[in-house]
Amino acid sequence: MTIEELRELAIKEQARQNKFNNRILICAAAGCISCGSLKVKESIIQTLKNHNLHDKIEVVGTGCIGLCGAGPLIKINNDDTIYKNVTEKATEEIIENHIIKGEKVQKYLIKPDDPFFASQLKIVLENCGKINAESIEEYIAVGGYEALAKVLTEMTPLEVISEIRKSGLRGRGGAGYPTGLKWEIVHKAKGEQKFVVCNADEGDPGAFMDRSVLEGDPHRVLEAMAIAGYAVGASQGYIYVRAEYPLAIERLRLAIKQAEKYGLLGNRIFESNFNFRIDVRIGAGAFVCGEETALIRSIEGRRGRPRPRPPYPSEKGLFGMPTLINNVETFANIVPIILKGSSLFASIGTPKSTGTKVFALAGNIKNTGLIEVPMGISLRKIIFDIGGGTPEGTIFKAAQTGGPSGGCISAEYLDLPVDYESLQQVGSMMGSGGLIVMDSTTNMVEVAKFFIDFCKDESCGKCIPCRVGTVHISGLLGKISNGKAKKEDMELLEELCYMVKETSLCGLGQSAPNPVLSTLRFFKNEYEQNLIKD
Repeated sequence: MTIEELRELAIKEQARQNKFNNRILICAAAGCISCGSLKVKESIIQTLKNHNLHDKIEVVGTGCIGLCGAGPLIKINNDDTIYKNVTEKATEEIIENHIIKGEKVQKYLIKPDDPFFASQLKIVLENCGKINAESIEEYIAVGGYEALAKVLTEMTPLEVISEIRKSGLRGRGGAGYPTGLKWEIVHKAKGEQKFVVCNADEGDPGAFMDRSVLEGDPHRVLEAMAIAGYAVGASQGYIYVRAEYPLAIERLRLAIKQAEKYGLLGNRIFESNFNFRIDVRIGAGAFVCGEETALIRSIEGRRGRPRPRPPYPSEKGLFGMPTLINNVETFANIVPIILKGSSLFASIGTPKSTGTKVFALAGNIKNTGLIEVPMGISLRKIIFDIGGGTPEGTIFKAAQTGGPSGGCISAEYLDLPVDYESLQQVGSMMGSGGLIVMDSTTNMVEVAKFFIDFCKDESCGKCIPCRVGTVHISGLLGKISNGKAKKEDMELLEELCYMVKETSLCGLGQSAPNPVLSTLRFFKNEYEQNLIKD
C-alpha cells in the first residue's frame, strides 16, 4: 500500500459512514458484554428494522466507553449522547424518543457535564468507544497508520527516537523508565536480529487498562510496534497477552490479518525497505510473567522465571538478542506523539511525568470504570470528582495504587499529585494503573493479607526470600488478624518485609511487601488493636 492509497481508503470509509444519518455505538468491550450489551445491540438493530431505519442508522460495536459500572452503555454519535444501564426493553424507548422524535430519554441519560467524562483527557483512549475495533478501515479513517507512513518516509530512526525522548514519555507498566532512552539503547545495541515485545500480561487484581486498549483500539498498538521496530532496527514483534483475555486475543489476531492484507505489516511497508511482522503469544496467566525476563523465557517456550539483571533485555533479551519491551499503554502513546509532536505531549502533566495516565477505578467507589487523566492530577479529584466518592454511609479510607506491587495511601494524602515521584514518596507506585478505593468498612490488615497471599501464590519460587518470606509474612498477618499475635510478631513482620524487599531476585518479590509496609505506616492502630495485651 502507498500513502496515497492509505488516504484514499480513509476518504472512502468516511464517505461510507456519511451515507448514514446517524451511528449508534454500543460498548462491546468485555465489561459491557458481561452485562448483556451484545443482546442490546441485536435489540437495537431489530428495533430499527421495525421502524424502517436500518438503512439510515448504522449500529456499531465499539470499545470501552469508560463507565463500566453503569453498563451496558450506548452512544448516539451525532450529539454525543451516552445512555447507561441500557436493557433490551429500553432500546425501543430510546429509538422512538431520541432517534425518531429527537427527545432524550432522561432516566437512562448521562448528562453532558457529568464529572466522570468532563474531567478526563483522552490520548491513549481517544479512539475507544468511537470506532469499530474490528474494522481497520474505521481506524484508517481517523488517521490510522499515518504516523507509520510519516516515520518511514520523512524521519530517520534516530529522529523518531529523539521525538520520543523529547516527549518525556515514561514506561506505563511499572517503574516509569524513560521510553526514548530505552529505545535508544536498543537502537545502539549490536545483534544479528532485534525484537520488539509488547507486554500485555496484565495480572494486577482490579486492573483492566491494557485489556481495554487491545479490545477497543488494537491497530493503535500494532502501528506503534511497527514504528518502534523501525526506530530500533527490529523486523519481528511479539505481543504477549494472557489467556484470560480471549476477546483481546481475538481482536488482535483479526487486526494483524487486516494489517497484513493491506501491506501495513509484512515486507516493504509503504514501499520502503522496512519489513516488520507481529505474532501473538498467549501466556498461561502467571503474574510473574509480567516481569520482562520471565516474559521473555515464556515466549521462548520455557518456564516463566526471572533471571538476574544485567544483562538487561535491551542488550540480551529474546533468544539472546537485543529486545525492546514496552507495555500496551506505553505503545498506545506513540502514534499521537509522532502525529501531533513531542512538545504537545510534554506540555501535559508535570515536568517529570508528562502526558496522561489510564487508570482502572475499582473497589468501594460509585463510578467504577476506565479513566484517562493528566499526570499530576490529585487523588481527591480522581476519587471524588471522577469516581463520585465512596458509597452512601461510608467515608474514604485508603486508595491502593500499583496493584500488589503498590501501597495503600491514606486520606491525609488525598491532595497528593498522582505522578511517579509523589507516589514513591508515600510508599506506593504508579504500576500499570490499577486504582482500588477502600472505605471505612475495609479492614486494612485483611487487605494486606489479600495482596501478600496473591504474591505468595504467584511467586515462581526461584529465590528463597520471595518463596519462603511471603509465606511467613502471610502467616504473621493471619496470626495478627486472628488476635493471636504479640508485639514481637509485629516487629518480626516489619523485619521480614524489608528482608524480602531488599533481597528478592525480581520486581515481584521486591515489591510484594509494599501493601504490608504501607498499611503498617498509615494504619498501624488496626494491627495493634488485634495484639494480645501484655
